[in-house]
Amino acid sequence: MIRVLLADDEAMIRSALAALLRLEADIEVVAECADGTQALAEATRLVPDVCLLDLEMPGLDGVEVAEGLARRVATRCVVVTRHARPGVLRRALSSGVSGFVPKTRGAGDMAEVIRRVAAGGRYVDPEIAADALSDERCPLTDRELDVLRSGRRGETTGQIARALSLAPGTVRNHVSTVLGKLGVRTRQQAVLLAEERGWI
Repeated sequence: MIRVLLADDEAMIRSALAALLRLEADIEVVAECADGTQALAEATRLVPDVCLLDLEMPGLDGVEVAEGLARRVATRCVVVTRHARPGVLRRALSSGVSGFVPKTRGAGDMAEVIRRVAAGGRYVDPEIAADALSDERCPLTDRELDVLRSGRRGETTGQIARALSLAPGTVRNHVSTVLGKLGVRTRQQAVLLAEERGWI
């Protein structure tokens, strides 16, 4: 049996997918989680074979959950998303995610992806992969992305500095560089652009 954890903040989608996967003879749904924090805790406790993680969840997103699990337990992760931005795919793959699938796929397709990933393979939706190959590269450094990520909910320069163990002046310098590179006027505009492109 392939033991699967599902995490999606939309209860109807989560319960419907769980019900359909339970019809598969070789798949056992061991947990259903409503957010990323719960998914990380439950997956650490249960160590399922595969975690099926919605990309956009409260608390931790699917990629952040996968990153956390990679440091804790031997479980394989598939990220499912409604908005398959190429930059997010690159972020997911660099975090060790084994599968990347749009929510438009049916339960039968999802079961096949789960089987492939559980057997040690990888799966990336072909259309997302093609888009990722043609998408422009992120011009920001990892540290600049960290600054944007830490300030995406309107945190002050001081809060970002404390979170990243940087001096406030260093944070301001990074923000100034980001604004110049992206051609925007405010940090919030930079965050929105980076989110749209899937860089954070």
